[in-house]
Amino acid sequence: MNALLYCLVVMIWGTTWIAIYLQQGPVAAPVSIFWRFAVATALMMVILLVRGKLRKLTPRDHLFCLLQGACVFCFNFWCFYTAAAWINTGLESVIFSMAVLFNAVNSFIFFAQKPPARFFAAAALGLTGIVTLFWQDLVGSGFSQELLWGIGLSALGTFGFSLGNMISLRHQKNGLEIMTTNSWAMLYGTLLIAIIALLRGDNFMPQWTVSYLGALLYLAVFGSVIAFGAYFTLVGRIGPGNAAYSTLLFPLVALSISTFYEGYVWQMNAVVGLALILLGNLVMFAKPPALLRRRLA
Repeated sequence: MNALLYCLVVMIWGTTWIAIYLQQGPVAAPVSIFWRFAVATALMMVILLVRGKLRKLTPRDHLFCLLQGACVFCFNFWCFYTAAAWINTGLESVIFSMAVLFNAVNSFIFFAQKPPARFFAAAALGLTGIVTLFWQDLVGSGFSQELLWGIGLSALGTFGFSLGNMISLRHQKNGLEIMTTNSWAMLYGTLLIAIIALLRGDNFMPQWTVSYLGALLYLAVFGSVIAFGAYFTLVGRIGPGNAAYSTLLFPLVALSISTFYEGYVWQMNAVVGLALILLGNLVMFAKPPALLRRRLA
């Protein structure tokens, strides 16, 4: 079961980046995010209500769902959708793979799980890899503000995702049902992003094209309902660190697709930078992969 969940997360989230790229255009980022999670939330709530699986939560649990929604289903995606206007979505997925390091830090902060000594070597390799990956673009653009914003927003979005991991783990440690907390968190995130769009004065009309609506449905059903359910289930079953290990494979899927659809060109600095980032994450899991394989069995 764990292996199936793991494969679902890698394959679906590895391909959602190109769907985000297909939604770039006249529709404001908060509006695209709103419609994505409005569809996903409605679908999840209907399924749970029909099956009688929507559990009651305490006011305190709802508060944590609100925080999870803000971190994962609102600000996280606002960062990534906005950054996609300035950097390649495949490169966004590379930065997102740093979630393993953020999870190690946040697990220590919130659950007193001290990171292993190899964490510092992994972090150094990862940061060096990101600088190497973007170095040619940074120099070529004269360290343009747009590129720096794209990188910074992607890193901030990854940190928000990691905080959501910690809240999901809190839910499961308290015996809460994952689909119920996911549904409420997604609902709250949808409402928050709607408020942001209203305050910005955005037009809520989607783009009536096959590519935009197709991407919207894929992101809502597969990227949100199925993938988030699978991922947060993995967080509870094998821990946030091992679950985040799946993000190592996202860049390989996303950049492969981006090469064909976004015209991404592999320069030597990109190859070296990606290798350093993946090596840093692998160093972080120098021993856990064996444990991971046993848990996925």
